[in-house]
Amino acid sequence: MGRITICEDKLIFERRDELTVIEPYGPDCLRCRSTRNSRISDEAWTLLPPVDGAECVIEGDEKIATIKNGMMSAKIESGAPWYGGIITYYRNNKMILHTKFEGDYTGRNVHTEGDHYQIKVIFDSNKGEHIYGLGQEQEDQFDRKGSTVNLQHYNTKSAVPVVYSSLGYGFMWNNPAPGRCETTNNHTMWVADSAYQADYLVYAGNTPADVMKIYCDLTGYAPKFPEWAAGFWQSKLRYESQDDLLEVAREYKKRGIPLAAIVIDYFHWTEQGEWKFDPKYWAEPEKMCEELKEMGIEPVVSIWPTINPASENYAYMNDANMLIRSENGQFGLFDFYGQQTFIDVTNPNTRKHVWNIVKENYYKKGIKTFWLDEAEPEVHPQQYSNLKLYAGNGAQSAMLYPYSYSQMFYEGLKEEGEEENILLTRAAYPGIQKFGALVWNGDIMSTFDALRMSVKTGLSMAMCGIPWWNSDIGGFFNGNIESDYFKELIVRWMQFGVFSPVMRLHGVRVRMTGQVDRHPEVKEKSGGDNEIWSFGERNYEIIKNLVELRERLKPYICRNMDITSKTGAPIMRPMFWDYYEDENCYTLEDQYMFGEDILFAPIVDEGCTDRSVYLPAGRWIDVNTKEVLNGGCKIEYHAEIDKFIAFVKEGSEVIEAF
Repeated sequence: MGRITICEDKLIFERRDELTVIEPYGPDCLRCRSTRNSRISDEAWTLLPPVDGAECVIEGDEKIATIKNGMMSAKIESGAPWYGGIITYYRNNKMILHTKFEGDYTGRNVHTEGDHYQIKVIFDSNKGEHIYGLGQEQEDQFDRKGSTVNLQHYNTKSAVPVVYSSLGYGFMWNNPAPGRCETTNNHTMWVADSAYQADYLVYAGNTPADVMKIYCDLTGYAPKFPEWAAGFWQSKLRYESQDDLLEVAREYKKRGIPLAAIVIDYFHWTEQGEWKFDPKYWAEPEKMCEELKEMGIEPVVSIWPTINPASENYAYMNDANMLIRSENGQFGLFDFYGQQTFIDVTNPNTRKHVWNIVKENYYKKGIKTFWLDEAEPEVHPQQYSNLKLYAGNGAQSAMLYPYSYSQMFYEGLKEEGEEENILLTRAAYPGIQKFGALVWNGDIMSTFDALRMSVKTGLSMAMCGIPWWNSDIGGFFNGNIESDYFKELIVRWMQFGVFSPVMRLHGVRVRMTGQVDRHPEVKEKSGGDNEIWSFGERNYEIIKNLVELRERLKPYICRNMDITSKTGAPIMRPMFWDYYEDENCYTLEDQYMFGEDILFAPIVDEGCTDRSVYLPAGRWIDVNTKEVLNGGCKIEYHAEIDKFIAFVKEGSEVIEAF
């Protein structure tokens, strides 16, 4: 049957093969941990210590007891032997979650090895509930209700096990083990494939902003956003040499086009795992950085965590256990120009050692902004139990990798006195936002389908507390700049880029007819041209105007980013964020608010110039015609390729930027 013990600041439930503790964790938040082991682990993973302000009230006896903390409360029942330990969570005394047994309760915790088990926590499904979050992947779904999500990282997918519910609560699964989450119509189920204990937090607020602030109290706030980063970023796969890159930067300067950053992509190095410029193609990086910064352009360098025995750093790091090792077999975890393994960034010694190399070879030469690629990390096959990390076996800890990867660079830069840091990274995990992580959705296709999904991806990440986000404008794979399809796609994606947290052009374009091979001997060749003048004369004028608009929007963007760093409110956010009492806004997946005053409705289908837009209550200014419209209704809007659809709240000064 089980027994409940009432303590001053927690509830404890015990029975054979189960120990559960429920306690307050900061205001309006409850944390639940449950294990088959004889004691609860205090491992916090990426969870910060609770902030002050919890108001704990506990009542009951050994059969039924409740714990209340502000808006959140939970009731636990000892019950019958097959039913004991049922937990019901309430927001302002209204039920939001109710644990559910599907078969015998011991089936929820299947032994894997040692003190670890496959952990399942199951709740009844709430009819009519909308659920948002769970990270990013290429799918046509923003509302996660009715779906299943694998909790694992790979290129184009970041598992961020956090959700926001339209019932006014947030839920964080505090466990870095791969697993899955099912938010289906018959249940909501969280699974860790191998873990010591279940560990999750439920928290509530009056508004989505209130709930997000609690989440940021739990995991951290994004730091101050650098002003330069609000401009336009130029990138491609790839600039093969210093001369190639400077030629493009000088052309932007010559044309008078504002350029915030230019990216030096992968294989500018001597070998994977050496983290330094190849002097054959990058002979004077200090002078290159000086010239770029004189032009007002920030240089950004791509870093990979791959390493192999050909690297000058491999032998030392291998003997010092600074690399991810395999439980079975040799070092190879990823075949890319030979077998590679990855540095083990969960090891603090690794983080210090590699940062010192990066500091010497990049930072001291003028590079202060880094692109952390392969951040998942990309292992093949994805047999997590074969990975041995400092944090533990991969089956229990693999999802931590991108968090520790960003931590390494952020802490290194902070030690050097850098206060405004931004790290472009390909994967995410709860708390990564506090390290200045700018997440992008990976190597996606150059298609309208990918553009449409990217809109939903950005909104999903916003509801996971990842406010700095972007996509490769134009998509990454198979963009043919000589095709009419791509010429239309790049403009519509550029329009979306203007109203993304960061506007960054990138991709491997199909090599053009007659393209000159400047460096035929390089290991990894560049794709086709990818500068804003590469897509035809008509497109050039359209895109140039969009880049100039983005420049005029920088004060507005930075002002909203300052709000983000204080409250957690994302600049790119779903309509229900601001209009949470409007039921229509919970169903809108392809339009959103950009900051407090701009409503943007992207066109994401080939050949499309018309779409419907929902205007919430209020008065809205059409940025194209300056006409003022009354909200509370849906309208039909026409926008040729040189126009986009956006509205500004009446009275906002940002209308002057348009």
